[in-house]
Amino acid sequence: MRSQIDAAVLLPLYGWPDDPGLIFTERRADLRRHAGEISFPGGRKDDADADLAATALREADEEIGLDPSLVELGEELPTAGTFVTGYRIHPFVGRIPRPSELDLQPNPAEVETVLTFSLDVLREGYAMRRLVRRGVPIHTPTYEVEGQMIWGATARILGDFLERLS
Repeated sequence: MRSQIDAAVLLPLYGWPDDPGLIFTERRADLRRHAGEISFPGGRKDDADADLAATALREADEEIGLDPSLVELGEELPTAGTFVTGYRIHPFVGRIPRPSELDLQPNPAEVETVLTFSLDVLREGYAMRRLVRRGVPIHTPTYEVEGQMIWGATARILGDFLERLS
């Protein structure tokens, strides 16, 4: 068993409570890790980060240009692990202005595009599915939204978040 690497993600929540949604990234298809996957902005903790919340804010700024001063940091959700890459992901909810009020710029080195989905649409897209990853069939929670498939640690984090809201 490989050692776990601490990482953090931000769940950028907009439109709360009237018409809430979340921002995701579609990772570039040519990346070494998690290529082409839909995920929350985030990444590994740097030595300079004061804590994992700071990691989540820094990564959201680096990946999509989300100014940390515009994020009202909320609670930390339960940690989620990645099975193949050995990350221990610490998710943080952060309330933000609506995406139309922000100047979000995907970092072309990491992010293919920035995606926004309403919580209602995400809930409607939920299903347990059988996926094959690296030749291994897995039965896993997924969210299929507008032709995008959210699965793995991101789907587990999203599920925890939606469960807490209900």
